[in-house]
Amino acid sequence: MEVLNPRVRLAWGVGAVVTAVVVGVLAAVVSRFTLGPGVTVGLAVALGALALGLAFVVLRYRSWRFEVREDDLYLERGVLTRINTVVPFVRVQHVDTQRGPVERALGLSSVVVYTAGSRGADVSIPGLTPERADDLQEQLRRLAIESERETDAV
Repeated sequence: MEVLNPRVRLAWGVGAVVTAVVVGVLAAVVSRFTLGPGVTVGLAVALGALALGLAFVVLRYRSWRFEVREDDLYLERGVLTRINTVVPFVRVQHVDTQRGPVERALGLSSVVVYTAGSRGADVSIPGLTPERADDLQEQLRRLAIESERETDAV
């Protein structure tokens, strides 16, 4: 099974820092109007949220794996709830690569696999190098076309 690029931890860490700052500011404002010492409480809450967020990033990275198998794409992920996803190639509608600003700064990319059927059934694989994301996109596209031909032949 393939693991994500270790730089994805930095991208997820940026999210943890932003969340900790927002939670800390909200705690400081609420504390200021209810208890009095807003800055101290806000700082303590922000540091606690940052510690939890960074621990979550480490555990999330350790749990993420994926594999392109003969007939499907298989993913394992999840910190508190383990999620194992199987995406049969015959269900793949199209495959995108995307790069957000933090991913671009870190030289990373994501692959998003859109599937037929239920709403919200899309699968995203983060933390890939742009070259690996392009290769995976092409591989999944080719396998989806091949599986469609096999299904039509039956």
